[in-house]
Amino acid sequence: MTGYIDPTKETFAAFRDSDRPGPIQMLNLVKLRERAAYPDGRAATGAEAYAAYGRESGPVFTRLGGKVAWQGRFELMLIGPSEEHWDHCFIAEYPSVAAFVEMIRDPVYREAVEHRQAAVEDSRLIRLKPLPAGKTFGEIPEG
Repeated sequence: MTGYIDPTKETFAAFRDSDRPGPIQMLNLVKLRERAAYPDGRAATGAEAYAAYGRESGPVFTRLGGKVAWQGRFELMLIGPSEEHWDHCFIAEYPSVAAFVEMIRDPVYREAVEHRQAAVEDSRLIRLKPLPAGKTFGEIPEG
């Protein structure tokens, strides 16, 4: 099975076109390859390639107002496929949809993403609208 690594053009267009005022949060779940899959065949682990992606894309991310709002280390799948695990789990926050789109189009980021594509076996990237925390489960705050 081929994992999910990049959005389709149609999904990215829908993401870009569903702009709204205010910040967006992106839930990232990332499973790394044991060995990176660079097109030129260079040797690296998935972890090394993903670290290179972070180092090279990080300045663009922060320049555009991005920040890591939450991160955690995967421990156990309680509900879901037992064979599924994630090497990186975090929520990145951007000031707007436009800031995220600008990052994706930035030439420095576009070069750095080569490392992400080589590193990642599978991933999920879920756009969220930040809401105030609720008092209990099932309560959806206004906003």
